[in-house]
Amino acid sequence: MSGGANKRTIHSKMGVRQLHREFIARSRPIELAFFLQDLDDPYNVGGMFRVADGCGARLIVTSGNTPVPPHPQIHVTSMGHHRRIAHRHFSAHEEAAVWLKGEGYALIAIEIAEGAVPYVQFEWPDKVCLVLGNEVNGVYGGVMKHRDAAVYIPMFGKGRSLNVHVSAAVVAFDLRTRS
Repeated sequence: MSGGANKRTIHSKMGVRQLHREFIARSRPIELAFFLQDLDDPYNVGGMFRVADGCGARLIVTSGNTPVPPHPQIHVTSMGHHRRIAHRHFSAHEEAAVWLKGEGYALIAIEIAEGAVPYVQFEWPDKVCLVLGNEVNGVYGGVMKHRDAAVYIPMFGKGRSLNVHVSAAVVAFDLRTRS
């Protein structure tokens, strides 16, 4: 051990809670939500509930054919986090976007789109909803017209993008921890 620092893994619930409290105290206060537009894979939806809980989001809004709890595959992937995050479903994608705007959220699409900027260069508002589109077709035009901005994740490899819930985690944790 260098410098006499303790390098053991923390296993106690109290120790983990203390680390969480310290981290949250240093994090940027922001109201965060996610909008899942027509996701196909219930495992991605379950993963989104875990991401939402992990980064302190208050709400997940789903639309169209996105699977919703109590779907058994969502339950498996979310590991119970679907019970901690408020959820609202809309049949129509644009209706969901309009409702979110009415609630005061800035809609920021995570999408490779005209005018999009790298997520690390974006100036985040204090109340934001990250918009995530269909795994194949992305965010639809009807939803994009309601967005306030679009951000993308620059890729180092040949792939265009990351898995939808991984993309959400990358961007959400950055916006929450950036000072």
